[in-house]
Amino acid sequence: MSDPHPARASDKEDKRTFLQRLVEFIHPGPDSTDELIATLAEAEDNEVINADARVMLERVLRMAEMTAADVLVPTHRMDLLDIDAPLDALMHQVIQTAHSRFPVYQGERDNIVGILLAKDLLKLQRAPGLNVRTLVRPALFVPESKGLNDLGREFRSTRSHMAIVIDEFGRIAGLVTFEDVIEQIVGEIEDEFDIPEDEGDIFGLADRTYRVSGDTPIERVAEAFDTPLHGSDPGETFDTIGGLIAHELGRVPRKGEIVVLGGLQFVALHTKGGAVRWFKVSPAPAADAAAED
Repeated sequence: MSDPHPARASDKEDKRTFLQRLVEFIHPGPDSTDELIATLAEAEDNEVINADARVMLERVLRMAEMTAADVLVPTHRMDLLDIDAPLDALMHQVIQTAHSRFPVYQGERDNIVGILLAKDLLKLQRAPGLNVRTLVRPALFVPESKGLNDLGREFRSTRSHMAIVIDEFGRIAGLVTFEDVIEQIVGEIEDEFDIPEDEGDIFGLADRTYRVSGDTPIERVAEAFDTPLHGSDPGETFDTIGGLIAHELGRVPRKGEIVVLGGLQFVALHTKGGAVRWFKVSPAPAADAAAED
């Protein structure tokens, strides 16, 4: 049966539209990301949401405007495995850098042929006749312009945890991990190397070496190892051991890189955020110590 009062339905629809317009006129909604973030701040002030929720929602909104180029690890900081390297060399690099997966190249570093999981190398120890090429998994390649939201969905759909980023000329620009994407929402994800400062900054290890935080004051390191630590330029002063080593090297050390200073050997054990978080420290071999002098 047809509606006996079609005009009333139309009036009701028009009235609802008018009210919606009136509300929007009195309380206009946000028209941009910045306005929406300001609205979230107001919601926090009114105790509608708590501070943690506001920060996370802001990060979600900001992430929608970000691309792979914004969070990638650049090429010069990538730890790659040479598919033609001996097994011992591969195992040594895996242990030194402490990653769970690596891009694998053949010939030139730009020729990435896949991804190798560190745990898969254990299969080679049990079966030495196994070819390392059979363990290499396909790599996910994405352009620099790939949005982080789209990249996150692609990570989930392909069950990948690492993507190789390509620039506009088809060259390797860097890599992005699933963790890099998630950190844009939840903040930095701490791991076993991230120890609170109040728990100390110099730790003895089972092999009689030491793990030293990169932000440990130079005076504390010098006192702990009973050796003077200073740079080659007497006019320069530094607060932390990480800052001093970066200055002496001319850049931030890469993971696994060795620097000899003050008769000590510093191995960059773990880097994050463009700085060395932990060094492995031991007495420098006699030849290296003599070369330093």
